[in-house]
Amino acid sequence: MTGGSFALGSWRVGRIGYGAMQLAGDEAPLVLRAAVDSGVNHIDTAQYYGPRVVNELIREALHPYPSDLAIVSKVAARPDTTGAALREGIDDNLATLDISRLAAVNLRIMDPSAPPDERFDAQLAALIEARDEGLIDGIGLSNISRRHLVKAIDQTEIVCVQNLFNLADRRSLDVLTECAARNIAFVPFCPLGWPGDVRNQILASPVLAAQAERLSATPAQVALSWLLDLAPNILLIPGTRTRAHLTENLHAADIQLDDAARADLTAYGTHITR
Repeated sequence: MTGGSFALGSWRVGRIGYGAMQLAGDEAPLVLRAAVDSGVNHIDTAQYYGPRVVNELIREALHPYPSDLAIVSKVAARPDTTGAALREGIDDNLATLDISRLAAVNLRIMDPSAPPDERFDAQLAALIEARDEGLIDGIGLSNISRRHLVKAIDQTEIVCVQNLFNLADRRSLDVLTECAARNIAFVPFCPLGWPGDVRNQILASPVLAAQAERLSATPAQVALSWLLDLAPNILLIPGTRTRAHLTENLHAADIQLDDAARADLTAYGTHITR
């Protein structure tokens, strides 16, 4: 498996997967097949990417799916989103992907600063029902606070958390720490930075350039390897539209950071302007 492995509920997946949000164009099927051929067995998607388009591309390129391929999706939970609407979102993912069960579905919260209340409980209950009916193997959370995670764990098993986290944005460090203590997979989205100006700052940084030269790597590989090195429960899902960048991302698993690199990167990230 790519970069070692970690549990995603009942699944065991490589620590570098593939995030399909950017997927588009004629090369899309080739990128997906190259990812699977390279050992990627964790693909992150959503019915609202496109909408439908990304899930259709995944189905066309990879169906029938390898038995060890964990496809993870998400459903958006606004404050007024009903359990029925979330269930419809799960059903739409299953139908478009032409699959009977998803490895996990993330309940994506719109405002992580809002305290989890009875509406959050009702939305979580809809995913519990879908899992109990065999439509999904595990329940994940996305864009959440530690309060959401702890409240959800009191009600059911949580197999993964997907939050914004990278060199420049470590506001979810408390969520990562809680996940690590509980052996829950933590999946940072936008692992190279977000929005675009922050990403550009990271990838154009003299600090990353110096470390990349010293480690015979690219700045993107150094940024990804910093995440892999940070905690063993981190699973990466970098996205790309090209096979060249896919190969670059996967080889981030080959980079071994030393203490000097860790110190420089950790100190550098705290000074990036967001």
